[in-house]
Amino acid sequence: MASLADSFLADLEELSDEENYPEEETAELADAEHDGDMDMQDLESLNYDDLDSVSKLQRTQRYKDIMQKVEEALLKGERDESTFLVEEDPEYQLIVNCNSLSVDIENEIVIIHNFIRDKYRLKFPELESLVHHPIDYARVVKKIGNETDLTLVDLEGLLPSAIIMVVSVTASTTTGKPLPEETLSKTIEACDRALVLDSAKKKVLEFVESRMGYIAPNLSAIVGSAVASRLVGSAGGLSALAKMPACNVQLLGTKKKNLAGMSRASALNVGFLEQTEVFQSTPEPLRARVVRVLSANT
Repeated sequence: MASLADSFLADLEELSDEENYPEEETAELADAEHDGDMDMQDLESLNYDDLDSVSKLQRTQRYKDIMQKVEEALLKGERDESTFLVEEDPEYQLIVNCNSLSVDIENEIVIIHNFIRDKYRLKFPELESLVHHPIDYARVVKKIGNETDLTLVDLEGLLPSAIIMVVSVTASTTTGKPLPEETLSKTIEACDRALVLDSAKKKVLEFVESRMGYIAPNLSAIVGSAVASRLVGSAGGLSALAKMPACNVQLLGTKKKNLAGMSRASALNVGFLEQTEVFQSTPEPLRARVVRVLSANT
């Protein structure tokens, strides 16, 4: 009997470069992804003075319950290797809830990031164009605070050396002014909240990835447990993923990003399957074929 790896390689060899997927289904999912992008744009427009009025996830009972169950499950460690998770298993439902919560956490971090930027641009307006990642931005803002001389601030380990140099030089010519104590306090509180949420997200993903081998061992073997967990969560469960057409699987997690100065025709589409090790290690000309094979075998 051929192994899973042999079957995968056989599919890769047999798949034609000219193979196309139904355009209608692809268009429908693309439209759904576009709607999601619009939702994120709406989130970015939030800009209130009170952090608690826009950031409420951590106070919800759902968040508290899921995080408590995740921590308890992580303390128990790995399951018996001879057992498999089925959809009726309470731990399977916890995994589904975790995937949903991780998306909510990401959205919450976006909201908090915009809150921090709104406050801190009065102190260092150029920083948001130099440090784009929300968590990196929160760490840097918390570290700098109201300090005007960045030679006194150690950013080593928070940013690459080249970026640290640019941030330091830019800070010496910034038009920003130190923040009032109350505003600075609110900003630092928002940074702490973003960092706590990021830690919670990592814990949730750690739990989900640790259980993927019991839920979808073959899928995990092909794409890795991290990507497998994202595929299952994005699809709404293992059964939903199994019934999903390959063309739709290929688009899961896709986010369109326009290149600076380029038209929409130059947009980059990066989905979950592009995050797999097999995709990253494949030569550029063969990557499109690999994605199609991965989606067909998912």
